[in-house]
Amino acid sequence: MLILTTVLTTGALTLTACGSRDDDKKDSSSGDTQTVVIGVDAPLTGDLSALGLGIKNSADLAAKTANKDKTVPGIKFEIQPLDDQAQPSVGQQNATKFIDNKSVLGVVGPLNSGVSQSMQKPLNDAGLTQVSPANTGTELTQGDNWKSGDKKRPFKTYFRTATTDQIQGAFAAKYLYNNAKIKQVYLIDDQKPYGAGLAASFKATFTGLGGKIAGSDHVNPDDRDFNAVVTKVKKSGAKAVYYGGEYPAGAPLSQQLKDSVQIPLMGGDGMYSADFIKLNKKAQGDIATSVGKPVEELESAKKFIADYKTAGYKDAYEAYGGGTYDATWSIIEAVKAVVAANDGKLPDDARTKVLDAMSKVNFEGVTGPVSFDEFGDTTNTMMTAYQVDGGKWASKLSEAYKP
Repeated sequence: MLILTTVLTTGALTLTACGSRDDDKKDSSSGDTQTVVIGVDAPLTGDLSALGLGIKNSADLAAKTANKDKTVPGIKFEIQPLDDQAQPSVGQQNATKFIDNKSVLGVVGPLNSGVSQSMQKPLNDAGLTQVSPANTGTELTQGDNWKSGDKKRPFKTYFRTATTDQIQGAFAAKYLYNNAKIKQVYLIDDQKPYGAGLAASFKATFTGLGGKIAGSDHVNPDDRDFNAVVTKVKKSGAKAVYYGGEYPAGAPLSQQLKDSVQIPLMGGDGMYSADFIKLNKKAQGDIATSVGKPVEELESAKKFIADYKTAGYKDAYEAYGGGTYDATWSIIEAVKAVVAANDGKLPDDARTKVLDAMSKVNFEGVTGPVSFDEFGDTTNTMMTAYQVDGGKWASKLSEAYKP
């Protein structure tokens, strides 16, 4: 993607979603340009900032590409990135800021399922579309009773381009049991919604296959000394550890584990980061699953990768770059449909119309086909298992998961 200079005049009016189109024509020096803001919520500082900055940059690239290509004639897209510090309370405050900015017609993010839980209701009450490229907590789309088969969508404004922990945990269990041939696992989670949900899904499928849980424990994600739990793992005779959590704690857990017993640690997409390897000198052999297929292996992602490099972002797009671009583009596609149906202008009730259009979004994205089911979940259930080899994550198996 080339860094753009806008083709729009500097006097272009930022339209509020509740403002009238007549007022826009009267006040705008260009007379033709309206601005749509897409909010981006992610941890831009702190332990998880590597993933968060990849999200911000990929959303920015989508907006700039839409402007360069004039994807929606008469519309200029901007992003409003806010740092949630991976804290639910901050995410909730950010949701309020997005709601109060009437130019915001959609929000991309956040990274963490726990943060999303604090953002969903206010965004839903405001009728403001939210699309996460990274949330995998199943309850976010299917409700708290999804495990019993009672699936109910709690928030109509919430969508995601990442598949669920139900699918990810089950895929991980099948990979470890069938492909890695490991039948005895020690289960650890960080007690956060993401980690606990992932571990529970893994356990259900792993034991269903005949695998044995040699022991289980919980850790504090802020801790960095895991010698007590490592001692338990060693005594258990487990042949691997499955960790439901994220890389800032997962990396030292893995390193301390290898200091005591030579078995791999496996985790989900919260572990799949280059920083996991940077923080862990003994990461060799560790395993992670992540949503989608590696973008480097996708024909559909070649332009994204080239454009990202050309744009000169100093941070890598990381695990969620492709999914973020697609999440942002889904909002752009919804805006495009709304504007086309309203004589080339945003309607007064733009947020409502964009939300209505989201269920019909269907396009070929960076990660493959992009569309959403009746729960707001992605219809793309592609998953990949990776293993650390020679200081890098190497993809081992990609497949669309079928329960």
